[in-house]
Amino acid sequence: MSQFFEIHPENPQLRLIHRAVEIIRKGGVIAYPTDSSYALACQLDDKQALDKIKRIRQLDDKHNFTLVCKDLTQVSMFTKMSNDAHRLIKALSPGAFTFILEATREVPKRLQHPKKKTIGIRIPDHQVSQLLVQELGEAILSSSLVLPGETEAMTDPYEIRSRLERELDLIIDAGIIEHEMTTMIEFSDQGAEIIRQGKGIATMLT
Repeated sequence: MSQFFEIHPENPQLRLIHRAVEIIRKGGVIAYPTDSSYALACQLDDKQALDKIKRIRQLDDKHNFTLVCKDLTQVSMFTKMSNDAHRLIKALSPGAFTFILEATREVPKRLQHPKKKTIGIRIPDHQVSQLLVQELGEAILSSSLVLPGETEAMTDPYEIRSRLERELDLIIDAGIIEHEMTTMIEFSDQGAEIIRQGKGIATMLT
């Protein structure tokens, strides 16, 4: 049975954030809020927890996961950023964007795109997700909470609880979050390109 924390979306209770971080550190898989949807998360290097997320979502090895980071310094640990990429990500973060960049050796190979050797990274504009990463002191592995056969992430933490309380270690309730896809920006030698338009608006690329 999962734990269920009601955490205020704008003024999160630090004691509950600390308890959530403890659960992640002990190998837990959590459902947590971002600025675009509810998502699943675990520690970056925890293969058992990763396998649990794959099982819940029925994902194959080709699925691209995302690393949620607290700031650009953390992003630079996992990706090879050009000066232009650094400036653009700084201008658009935090926000509802997923940035696709070449991965560094800090990213486990199982998380990289098998051919491009890239990784998606995010700095969400949500107090709860920001504090989780900040208090954990490292990036978290994340995947939108889209269940098998569905096309959008779950929006209601009470529905998440009723359907997944036996699968998850923690569900964070930060209210209803209507699902909106992030805007996906890929960086290559040719520069930055929007490959999926979503919630985030990047006027400099349109």
